[in-house]
Amino acid sequence: MIVWLLAALGLVILLLAGDALVKGAVNLSLRIGIPALIVSLTVVAFGTSAPELLISINAVLLDKPGLALGNVVGSNTANVLLVLGIPAMLSVIQTSCCDTRKTYIFMLISSILFIGLALIGIFTFWSGLVLLAGLALVMAALALDAQRHRRAERANPADEIEGADPNMPWWQIGVFLVLGLVGLPLGADILIDNASIIAARYGVSDSVIGLTLVALGTSLPELATTVMAALRKQADVALGNVIGSNMFNLLGIIGVASLIGPIPVDPEFLTFDLWVMLAASLVLVPFVFFKIDIGRVWGVLLTTAYLGYVTIVLI
Repeated sequence: MIVWLLAALGLVILLLAGDALVKGAVNLSLRIGIPALIVSLTVVAFGTSAPELLISINAVLLDKPGLALGNVVGSNTANVLLVLGIPAMLSVIQTSCCDTRKTYIFMLISSILFIGLALIGIFTFWSGLVLLAGLALVMAALALDAQRHRRAERANPADEIEGADPNMPWWQIGVFLVLGLVGLPLGADILIDNASIIAARYGVSDSVIGLTLVALGTSLPELATTVMAALRKQADVALGNVIGSNMFNLLGIIGVASLIGPIPVDPEFLTFDLWVMLAASLVLVPFVFFKIDIGRVWGVLLTTAYLGYVTIVLI
């Protein structure tokens, strides 16, 4: 029981520290004059994925690469099936009113590139460079789009970014940044240590723990954001949150972790989990290209599919 409580404590620290880092980084960026939309595409996206990044880096350093890979693959699957499924059961996500085709295509290309490198059998230093180069290209394209769209904005940009406060004093920004930078590695270390103990105690692999317990936990920030976006009828935020997070998970997190050390790919990933992740991504096609809303029936189907996947992984 103590191990489970410590794992939960590590997860709570991660989530709180990630939130603090986002608030601090967003307000620092805005105060020094970086455009709001650029901040939302970079700082916010990176900040909300910081728990996954720290967990993956720590997992590689602690010689538990299966946990790192499982965390990313499991998080991407959960982001589509669960993070969109649960909010859709609460309120219809009106995806027919938004256009995310370009970023969705980027996400599919990222997924195919990731799977292609995984088929080699190991993510090496060079694999990491390829993934990070892909991330740089995506961010450059999105930044150009952001600059074009920003000229047409009429609303106050600060109001469109979660955690932005134009009146936040410098000392408070500093406190948020320190809490985030200290809390993230602390929470990641606590969670990984105790998740590994749980895996050993119940006879399951680090990869399975990464695909389920850790992946589900680190997807909570995306879930909370998407629930609020769905309730506020902000479908673009809901869908964009999932697409952006998945791209950064694939290209950024494993890209950086691969520079720290090699990440062998468990055969189970090649025969099942990676293809489930890709199938989950393809599920979004009708919502992105055919302007179909994600209603409550779809929400139930997506959530049920995720529960079925987790059941198969754990058996």
